[in-house]
Amino acid sequence: MDIIFLCVVIFLFLLAIFDLSVGVSNDAVNFLNSAIGSKAASFKRILIVASIGVFIGAAMSNGMMDIARHGIFRPEHFSYYELTCIFMAVMVTDIILLDIFNSLGMPTSTTVSMVFELLGATFVVSLIKIAGDTTGLDFNDLLNTEKALSVIIGIFLSVAIAFFFGTMVQFITRTLFSFNYRNKFKWKIGIFGGVCATAIVYFLLIKGTKDLSFMTPEVKMWIKENTGIIIIGCLAGFTLLMQLLHILAVNVLKVVVMMGTFALAMAFAGNDLVNFIGVPLTGLASYQDY
Repeated sequence: MDIIFLCVVIFLFLLAIFDLSVGVSNDAVNFLNSAIGSKAASFKRILIVASIGVFIGAAMSNGMMDIARHGIFRPEHFSYYELTCIFMAVMVTDIILLDIFNSLGMPTSTTVSMVFELLGATFVVSLIKIAGDTTGLDFNDLLNTEKALSVIIGIFLSVAIAFFFGTMVQFITRTLFSFNYRNKFKWKIGIFGGVCATAIVYFLLIKGTKDLSFMTPEVKMWIKENTGIIIIGCLAGFTLLMQLLHILAVNVLKVVVMMGTFALAMAFAGNDLVNFIGVPLTGLASYQDY
């Protein structure tokens, strides 16, 4: 029986390879479209920058894995056999679903897919378990409904938040640089580039340090206590750097786009990578506990 379960775990990792292939082909447009559409750099250079961002984001990822482990269901009330059925159903469904959407040219959220696949598989297994169970378990004991609801609400809220802030940033940018924009680059471009670069550093490093496993509590506390100084220093430094690049005839807007591409790729790997490898890793952890 142990050999069979080990083979199932190995098969989950093989499925993860296919899931990663179809998943990245679906999500890659999210962090490549701006750079490619604006022709900020050559296609090869954009891919190199994005690849570095994906690698660093994957190495630093630590927070989203809990969604696959116990964010949707309560694993302590399931047997290893039942968990294996859930994980297999999720992986097979995810590959088929994403492949269908990719073939039809329709975008979909891999996070939404994973959450509802886990929810659906757990619901069916819970029905079977409750029907044959004599210990008095109900859905509240098997499904982590509060956490699942908060994840779903967060997903849909992110759409509205992204729309609002995207509109605001676009309006401000157009106000600053539209209509004879090259003559307005003299001093505004340095400030604009400095603000953009500082915002990227803030969200990637300062806000992201809480999920990094190798960060010590002392370093996290120091960053928290000196956040204001770090932001002011980054803003001043990046503003001077961007102004200098402009003087040297470097297109600062292209630099900002490439920095954004790197940040999006890094955020993708840190957040969405769990959609492809989270379930197999959770299956491995379950097998080790078993």
